[in-house]
Amino acid sequence: MRASISRLIMRMFGWKYIGEIPEVKKAVIIAVPHTSNWDFVWGKLAFLSHNVKTTILMKKELYVFPLKYLLKSWGVIPVDRSKKGNMTDQLAEEFSKRESLYISIAPEGSRSLRPEWKKGFYFIALKANVPIYLAEINYEDKTLTCGEPFYPTGNVDEDMKVIKSNYINSKPKHPERFSTGL
Repeated sequence: MRASISRLIMRMFGWKYIGEIPEVKKAVIIAVPHTSNWDFVWGKLAFLSHNVKTTILMKKELYVFPLKYLLKSWGVIPVDRSKKGNMTDQLAEEFSKRESLYISIAPEGSRSLRPEWKKGFYFIALKANVPIYLAEINYEDKTLTCGEPFYPTGNVDEDMKVIKSNYINSKPKHPERFSTGL
């Protein structure tokens, strides 16, 4: 039922998902570009339309009544960015506890222009020994794709160049807020 409703909403607004859904049971999915709150909505609908449950990290400031009930039902985990801790270890541990887990992260960490991306997604995948799927949202043709799995090698600088190069021609909602930093 959820999948049908999600597909219907996407179709009503002219959006479509292209490609395959991840075949593995555990992965970090990076959602790029992230220049609008709508990125979350279309990305979530794309996965729901294929019955894929994703977990999303979101700043706790958005996790307020009444929105928090919807966010909780959508698998959103509130994150307190003011606290210093080892989120990487905590999320890697979550992967070891579960049979299936997809964590979706926006590596830019903000909807503002950020040429230097956060690397937490990379270290989570490396520590949990799971692939990173390179998902992309394209506002020009209203498509979403999940791409091929990328397995981190441990050479973070080289791997980040490869990952970012996949997004050089991205078509975000707000192009002035997006950069790969390459």
